[in-house]
Amino acid sequence: MRPNFTFRKIFLLLFSFLIFNFAFLIETPATIRYVSKTGSSIPPYTSWETAADSIQKCINISVFGDTIYVANGVYQEQVVMIPGLSLIGAGADSCVINLTVTGIPAVEIKDTCLFSGFKILLPNTLNTWGIKAEQNGYGSKVILNRIVNASLGMSIRYSNPFVYNNIFENNKSIGVRLFNSNSIIRKNYISPITETGGSGIFITAISSDYNPLIDSNHIKVKTGKIIYKSIGASPIIKNNVIEFIQYGSEAIYLSTAVSSQVHNNLIKIGTGQIGIDNYNVNSLQVMNNYIIGKETNSPQGMYVSSQDTVKNNVVSNTVRGIVAGNPQNLVAKYNNLWNNEINYTNLTPDTTNLSVDPMVMNDDTTQGDLDFHLQMYSPLIDAGDPTILDKDGSRSDIGLYGGPYGESYICVDLPPRTPVNLTAGVDSNIVTLKWNKNTEADFSYYNLFYDTTKNFPADSTKLISSQPDTFYYFVIPPETDSLYFKLTAVDNQGNESSPSEEVGLVVTSVKEEWKPVNNYILYQNYPNPFNPSTKIGYKLKERGYVKLYVYDIKGELVSVLVNQVQEAGYYEVEFNAETRGQTSEVRSQLASGVYIYQIFVSNENRIPVFSDIKKMVNVK
Repeated sequence: MRPNFTFRKIFLLLFSFLIFNFAFLIETPATIRYVSKTGSSIPPYTSWETAADSIQKCINISVFGDTIYVANGVYQEQVVMIPGLSLIGAGADSCVINLTVTGIPAVEIKDTCLFSGFKILLPNTLNTWGIKAEQNGYGSKVILNRIVNASLGMSIRYSNPFVYNNIFENNKSIGVRLFNSNSIIRKNYISPITETGGSGIFITAISSDYNPLIDSNHIKVKTGKIIYKSIGASPIIKNNVIEFIQYGSEAIYLSTAVSSQVHNNLIKIGTGQIGIDNYNVNSLQVMNNYIIGKETNSPQGMYVSSQDTVKNNVVSNTVRGIVAGNPQNLVAKYNNLWNNEINYTNLTPDTTNLSVDPMVMNDDTTQGDLDFHLQMYSPLIDAGDPTILDKDGSRSDIGLYGGPYGESYICVDLPPRTPVNLTAGVDSNIVTLKWNKNTEADFSYYNLFYDTTKNFPADSTKLISSQPDTFYYFVIPPETDSLYFKLTAVDNQGNESSPSEEVGLVVTSVKEEWKPVNNYILYQNYPNPFNPSTKIGYKLKERGYVKLYVYDIKGELVSVLVNQVQEAGYYEVEFNAETRGQTSEVRSQLASGVYIYQIFVSNENRIPVFSDIKKMVNVK
């Protein structure tokens, strides 16, 4: 029996070899074809001169493995691809598929396709689809496209395309919808979803065996839910930037499933919004996320339940930080809840959880680009779960960039924040000075300065106290008719902040009544040097027209930061050395070096009343 088996085996191998090589010999080689509005449209469209005038006309004569290049222009047609086709447009800025018909997708993707470089323009009505990959699309790639004004940007059902670096713009209902899919949705920009109750990414499946990856997307939704996981599916949601444009419900909403993972997402919430909401998901992992409220009435950072694991997260500026629906088997450790009205609800935290100033580069939601990288002496460094490691192999940090999905970076030692809210009151001959307390972990003491002349330099000759307290009693010297005070903060390393705003008091009558006075001030930027962003503060004595410019060292204008009428008071504006595109990716960055910023203020009669100029340094 054995020789017979061997003979048959050899025969089958030889027969298979002959069939394979015969098929190879008669296979039609892949062809490159072209589509252009200026071609003569002569089949088989293998040159720009004979290019087809219609994308679909060219597809109809193509076979598996062909590549079609499409020139700039507007193509008013539906596009239905074939398996194995590469369809490459000249660019999403100028190569347009314009479909005005509703009820059908503008583009249908098949298996092992490449679709790249197009703008899909739809009529901004209901029942319009951008891209469809349903029961086809396995192994396909959808890259560098722009889908505009669709009701549904992309529908993925029973297929697993790779969707990368696309822009889903002004879509009405859903940016990307997945059903029974293991797709990778990565580095897309989805903004805004305009319809009430819409979603940036909607995920559902018939079972938890489907594990789509939602990775490094930037998603903005006007209302509704940003990432909505309905029944089934167990997605991994990581490294996304998620924010509401106006109001909404949940940033990440997770419905019935066995498990899901939510890691290293930056979630910005505001009025009536919840950062992460677990609705009956067992074994949810929530790790290294940073949830920050934009307003004081941001209701909840996260709502979690039994079986969940919540570690290494930061929640700040909300009404309620972490709310436990059922804390029976909940694991909540190594989190930092800061500046919330109530940190924990229905949950007693253990000693691994912190409530400290996270000391990130910039978490001021009222000013410019936020930066959640930790400063050098942040108490969150190496304070996470010791069984979880950062990318550099050290114990995990708490916060956005810790853990295996985080990033390695060099921590910067910034000086403390400039003290704020310096106030002065007089009783008899005693001035009571008060100010807000700094919260940095490495804060050491304040320097308080005094002079009888306004706009005085805050140097050692004017120093009257070095102290950790946030109040000071100053005895008014005899025959004094004006007093001015400034304040700086110093950390343990000796770094000193910029001076606070100046507070002044003057005698206003023969009764020697003291009255606070205001002044115009342009403050030194913070931080300085900076990379990539810094804050510039200024104070207005009275209402006026303000212009604030940034110049390079050659005197060429770089940016106009302020050009408007403003009321009296203190202001801060952000300057960023990076130029960003529509997907928030960095397009360019100013060179390292010295830059100049200058302020001009005119009163209501357009008469100049104040100008000043300062230098700042950009370091890459």
